[in-house]
Amino acid sequence: MSKLPKQHKFLDLSDYGRPIAKAIANALKNTSITPIHVTISFIIAGLFGVYCVVQGYYWLAAFFLILKSILDAADGELARVKKQPSYTGRYLDSVADIILNAILFIAIAYITNAPWYLCVLAFFGLQLQGTLYNYYYVILRNKLNGDSTSRVFEKKTPIALEGEQQKYVNILFALYKFCYGIFDQIIYTLDRKASQSSLFPNWFMTAISTFGLGFQLLLIALMLNLNLKEFILPFFLLYTIMVFVFIAIRKLMF
Repeated sequence: MSKLPKQHKFLDLSDYGRPIAKAIANALKNTSITPIHVTISFIIAGLFGVYCVVQGYYWLAAFFLILKSILDAADGELARVKKQPSYTGRYLDSVADIILNAILFIAIAYITNAPWYLCVLAFFGLQLQGTLYNYYYVILRNKLNGDSTSRVFEKKTPIALEGEQQKYVNILFALYKFCYGIFDQIIYTLDRKASQSSLFPNWFMTAISTFGLGFQLLLIALMLNLNLKEFILPFFLLYTIMVFVFIAIRKLMF
């Protein structure tokens, strides 16, 4: 099952790894490998990427960061082709993402001798950007009856789906709320009525997909290899201004 009906798919700049992710999922469809195994593999790839950043192996860092993005898409694809959606996988994926993002930004701050407050603010901006993108994307998916494992409002612990245990859903949901609660609340406060709006047009979703984690990691990989590593943290801090721009566009036009 696709995340969106065919006629409403948009050019997602953060989802460049989807074709390879689908190929990986199809190759693993009839194996004993589960989506959770693929999630663990992207965690490992992300950690290798961070190690390469610290060691100054920027081409390798780029490889592992992009591989992480591809595998990040492959776990969901595998869940779809195996028809095994799970809240366990959904929350594990999100918790792993934010932890890896934090470690990556700490590594970038380390190699650039950036002040700690810049690292914290840039990380906060990065997560706020991603939260807005996910917020609008999940709203769109719910309106169009697409993939609904992700909910617009993550308020209550969901009931475990077939094949997963409630205790793991409870634990991972609690971790998710701890990691993402503040970002979800900020975005919801800024745009409470987004779920009541008309369908977001493709051009708008394409523009806001620059907030997607895949695109963010691609930018980091490029900046590392273009000798622009000192600008990574300031860029993501300043680009957070676009959160307010996109919200203003949404309120005025849709």
